[in-house]
Amino acid sequence: MTATAYTGIWPVAPTPFHEDGILDLEGMKRVLDCQIDMGVDGICILANFSEQFLISDAERETLTRLCLDHVAGRVPVIVTISHYATRIAVERARLAKDCGAAIVMMMPPYHGALMKGTAQQTYEQFAAVGEVGIPIMVQDAPLSGVELPVPLLVKMAREIEMLKLFKIECPQAAAKLRALIAEGGDAIEGPFDGEEAITLLADLDAGCTGTMTSGMIPDLIGPVVRNFLAGNRQAAIEGYARVLPAVNHENRQCGFRSCKAAMVEGGVIKSDFSRHPIAPLHPDTRAMLIELLRPLDPMVLSWGR
Repeated sequence: MTATAYTGIWPVAPTPFHEDGILDLEGMKRVLDCQIDMGVDGICILANFSEQFLISDAERETLTRLCLDHVAGRVPVIVTISHYATRIAVERARLAKDCGAAIVMMMPPYHGALMKGTAQQTYEQFAAVGEVGIPIMVQDAPLSGVELPVPLLVKMAREIEMLKLFKIECPQAAAKLRALIAEGGDAIEGPFDGEEAITLLADLDAGCTGTMTSGMIPDLIGPVVRNFLAGNRQAAIEGYARVLPAVNHENRQCGFRSCKAAMVEGGVIKSDFSRHPIAPLHPDTRAMLIELLRPLDPMVLSWGR
């Protein structure tokens, strides 16, 4: 892949479960097909918005193999491999590469609030994964609690050949993206944002070339990115203003539960179940989500009908 491939919208695919908590593998295939029909540029699996923290190691392998086999090269797939143990992150990267993944995404090493990788440990873990020979996306997310200052990211980009992409979703993401691009230059091949696109316009203005949203409305957010990058600034602003209430409700009220709720509403999957200790969406919160989505006529509400 070249740098020009690192652009557009690469949503996180949710992981569907049956009501008894068992993986819904046929539903997973439908999720992937729906995402591709939405015109996405790539798909990410096993990320936080895929509820990766509720999935066993054996299930991870099952999902990795199933998703990459089912997508079958229709779009590139990013597999999330984050783990505190470097050896396990490397093993996950090897599996992803062997199954045909285009990219792996990983947070810095952390385990809970107090076990956080130092700058050197973070560098060493990313370097070890880099030896696997698959492009890496750094996920700079508040969840890890690990500080990733711009000089460290630039150093890794310049010295770790396979480290090419950066998903910046920390507070003040636009300022960090702008500094990262300015200091890293050509070493920063794929500056992305995340956080359900809640800061997308500012991040695009700062120089990001892609976004990793949830899988809820990439068909509506994708044109915002493409219009902005093509110089159609007003069209991007208008498109973003249209979807912003739904994006805000997702980001501030629903989190990863929003996408599956919308997919159930649209017949993509049968259940929006999340494993304990995750609580279901309050009925009123879910109802407002659908109320905000309906006027937008997103594909998610009609794909399975």
